[in-house]
Amino acid sequence: MFSSRYIIMFIVGLTAASALVLALLFTGFKPMHERNEGLFKKRAILAAVDTKLETKVKNMTDAEVEDIFENDIRQIALNMNGETISSDEITSRGYKGGQPVDIDMKKEKKKPEPDRILPLFVYDNNGEEIYIVSVRGNGLWDEIWGNIALEDNFDKIVGATFDHQAETPGLGAEIKDNPKFSENFIGKEIYDEGDYVGITVLKGDARDGIHEVDGISGATITCNGVTEMIVRGVKYYQPYFEKQNIIN
Repeated sequence: MFSSRYIIMFIVGLTAASALVLALLFTGFKPMHERNEGLFKKRAILAAVDTKLETKVKNMTDAEVEDIFENDIRQIALNMNGETISSDEITSRGYKGGQPVDIDMKKEKKKPEPDRILPLFVYDNNGEEIYIVSVRGNGLWDEIWGNIALEDNFDKIVGATFDHQAETPGLGAEIKDNPKFSENFIGKEIYDEGDYVGITVLKGDARDGIHEVDGISGATITCNGVTEMIVRGVKYYQPYFEKQNIIN
């Protein structure tokens, strides 16, 4: 029979060895995980301009996604005053890649609004610039987020993508799972006679075909969250667009 001391030492040794192996695996796979996470984010951003791409994002290879980001996407990082910030400042905020795409909107959302930074992506569509803004808010159970693509006058939406952390399948999760929900935003306008209004997601049928979209039946709180997220999140970018005289 083994002594209690032997059993304890064996368990401690096994636990230490397991922890070491897991740590080594985590360290070894971390670069791959970060690359995959970056590609996932880039696909979500490009999906906002899916109607402008020759190949749908879901059919693109990883290399094609990277190529578009390298050649057709201009990345800009902004502070909340609408001023551009450098790669060094992005790095100083804890994003070691130093690129706007590296900015974690989940982390930024936890900061006081004046201290946040924002990523902005400008897609060159054969000479036409399309601005893709990132937004984040709250759904029924957890956070929701998305990317909104706007024409070069910062008014009309040309595409949108949404995602969520834990919305209910068949209800709130439809903001991601049902492509028709995102398609409803195409052609909508965020200004009404020069006044910023954002987009409202309504329960039932939208009455205003310009500034409203149909909601998801049974997902009122999630839809309200999308409305709040867009109205607030897109407005964050207004100082930059006003400085660039982009808003018409």
